[in-house]
Amino acid sequence: MDIKVLGTGCAKCADTLALIDAVAREMGVPVTLQKANDFGALISHGVMSTPGIVINGRLVHAGSVPSRGRVEGWLERNG
Repeated sequence: MDIKVLGTGCAKCADTLALIDAVAREMGVPVTLQKANDFGALISHGVMSTPGIVINGRLVHAGSVPSRGRVEGWLERNG
């Protein structure tokens, strides 16, 4: 599963990246986790508020750090 966290390098983006990494490890779901902080990536996915989370090329969340439960749901459905 390919997951990208789109942002500008803010604390919320770092927290989101760490949360997704931790949950994926705990669940044993293999992921390719990337941080994209270029403006082009934000625009191409229509992200107006960071962090943006893209799973397998599809924007699934933007604007806040997601809850642990939400991350678990994404990993269950896409893993």
